[in-house]
Amino acid sequence: MGLLDGKNILITGVLTDASLAFGVAQLAQAEGASVILTGAGRGLSLTTRTARKLAEPAEVLEFDVTDPAHVPALRSHLESTWGHVDGALHAIGFAPESCLGEDFMAAPWDDVKTALEISAFSYKTLADVVCPLMTNGGSIVGLDFDATVSWPAYNWMGVAKAALESANRYLARAHGPSGIRFNLVAAGPIRTIAAKSIPAFQEFEDVWDGRAPLGWDVRDSSAVAKSTVALLSDWFPMTTGSMIHVDGGYHATGA
Repeated sequence: MGLLDGKNILITGVLTDASLAFGVAQLAQAEGASVILTGAGRGLSLTTRTARKLAEPAEVLEFDVTDPAHVPALRSHLESTWGHVDGALHAIGFAPESCLGEDFMAAPWDDVKTALEISAFSYKTLADVVCPLMTNGGSIVGLDFDATVSWPAYNWMGVAKAALESANRYLARAHGPSGIRFNLVAAGPIRTIAAKSIPAFQEFEDVWDGRAPLGWDVRDSSAVAKSTVALLSDWFPMTTGSMIHVDGGYHATGA
């Protein structure tokens, strides 16, 4: 018997099989879930190709979080396919190049606005899609990179993640009476396409394994997938508005 037997789980953010979201989708299926993936823009065809690597066929739908028309369209499709949704993974993030790097002051508002909309406000957008279909309660989990401190070159993406963490608390407050939980998994650095866009990612790789009490492997996302699937299951029925660190314990250590 799997942790997600009989559950319908929407997974966003799959690009390649190195994506954190792919690991979650893969494990969710192994734990008994029915899974639908979403992609957007030029990445949609990549998501479709990657979906073929899953053990079970998974439908891929278009979901551009900057297009308001996609919200009712995706919700309607999920309703006609499943009737209800039990869980969703938010693994959506993007920041223009100016928002990353050594110069925090360089990014213009239009670029910062894009980073905030796609990386933080999209959490609420995803809730707009699935919460009306969570008629028996549910769980929404977002992938995070702890924004309680500043990171080298992370800049405005760090600000966007801070907004995501705050939104997580307010969404938990708003939807708790409906039995819908919102939680974040603050993952340690993993080698993904998204990580390659961070100029100082090598700095994270160089120090993380040595400082994390449990160690850390930037090529292994299995711990992130396991924690996320656990939060999507019924095993955390009274946990919401929380951020779970899955980083080998790095966040708890000093310099």
